[in-house]
Amino acid sequence: MTARATATSPAGARGKTTTTSARRGAAPPRRRVRPTPRAAVLSCVVILLAVFAVAPARAYLEQRAQLHELQQQADTMQQQNLALERRIADLNDPDTLERLARECLGMVKPGEVAFVPIPKGKAPTPPNCG
Repeated sequence: MTARATATSPAGARGKTTTTSARRGAAPPRRRVRPTPRAAVLSCVVILLAVFAVAPARAYLEQRAQLHELQQQADTMQQQNLALERRIADLNDPDTLERLARECLGMVKPGEVAFVPIPKGKAPTPPNCG
């Protein structure tokens, strides 16, 4: 058979080939996949959305980390505030004020004698007035 007869034969029109390679089970040639215009536009839109979503996502993650850091700072400051409130309450106590006046300022009540013990060969240790 000639090539012209094969191309116009009824067997060729029905999709049957008469070549020997097709009868042996060889794979038909692969078709190249080409995107349709609709798929190309859709892929461009998806890529643009992904590109524009990166900046807000990064900002969200940075703000979340900053919020966590600020919450830790607030907790630390709240603990310091409680400690300072306790110190204020302690300094408002008359017994504490008298003790600090005696130890830190060397004050005595009328009629008392003040003295400072000095260890032998050493300098006197300052009182804890903090």
